[in-house]
Amino acid sequence: MNYILNKKLKFYTKEIFKFFSITLIAFGFIIAMVCIKYKPVYAVSISGEQVGYVQSEKDFNKEIEENIENYSAKNVDNVTLEAEPEYELKFVNKSEETNEDSILVAMQKEMKITYKYYDILLNDEKIDSVDTMEEAQDIVNSLQEQNSKGFSFTIAEKVTENPEEISTNAVEVAKANVSNVLSDKTEQKIKEEEEAKGLANVNGIKIAVLPVTGTISSRYGVTSRLRVSTHTGLDIAATTGTPIKVVSDGTVISAGWAGSYGYLVKISHGNGVETWYGHTSKMYVSAGESVKAGDVIAAVGSTGNSTGPHLHFEIRINGETVNPQNYIYN
Repeated sequence: MNYILNKKLKFYTKEIFKFFSITLIAFGFIIAMVCIKYKPVYAVSISGEQVGYVQSEKDFNKEIEENIENYSAKNVDNVTLEAEPEYELKFVNKSEETNEDSILVAMQKEMKITYKYYDILLNDEKIDSVDTMEEAQDIVNSLQEQNSKGFSFTIAEKVTENPEEISTNAVEVAKANVSNVLSDKTEQKIKEEEEAKGLANVNGIKIAVLPVTGTISSRYGVTSRLRVSTHTGLDIAATTGTPIKVVSDGTVISAGWAGSYGYLVKISHGNGVETWYGHTSKMYVSAGESVKAGDVIAAVGSTGNSTGPHLHFEIRINGETVNPQNYIYN
């Protein structure tokens, strides 16, 4: 009985082994046939749509990291993918080619890029833009010495997804632009300050600066024992040697001794307007010389008919004296 059971067991074991051998050979044959005709690749889909095949998921993810996630260009701040790729292992005909490059192009359309740049503002007014905070800070720092009127510099960080909004300049160009605007604003503020002091136009001629800083010691039209007629100008007391500035652009008519005026400088400004500067201790200009508003033309003195160092300042229109305080120190 045991002999019969052992014989049957050997028979079935042999048959089972034969079946698995045939199955293994058949499976191997099928695999061989598949390997001859087909190859394994990864189908790539974006937002559920298949866009091609890649040879290696790992290698392609590395390409995504290098070419998209680490994308670097001017003003780029951050890059994200709005749709991640999906992979599926497939066997395709060996003649089917992978297309990593075109898939990368398709994925670039899914890139969300944010750009960053920096506006330079002067008193909250945008003047120019540069690419980095370091560039903006360098410009601001370099112009602080020029900022004599205390204007406010600020730097505004700007972020956008539209590269067409970005219009930046090189550092030197932006610095020149900001410097020019600062100069214009400084000049305008100086003019406003001068106007606030009472400076005005004389027959169309702009009084740009005060002739001297000092104290009014005698006004236009007053009489005194020192004069045979009323006072034709404005006396401004100041220390001997104090610089006297011409109040507007013009041409020197004369510069020399003029009797009771002492050393006198006369300037013609056009439109019949003249300004006279009397009792000076020194004169720095000569007849025929052109001068610009603010130029130092003489120094305060006490020459001629004078009781102390001061500037005798006259304004004449077509030869007639007018009250200087209608235009300055009013």
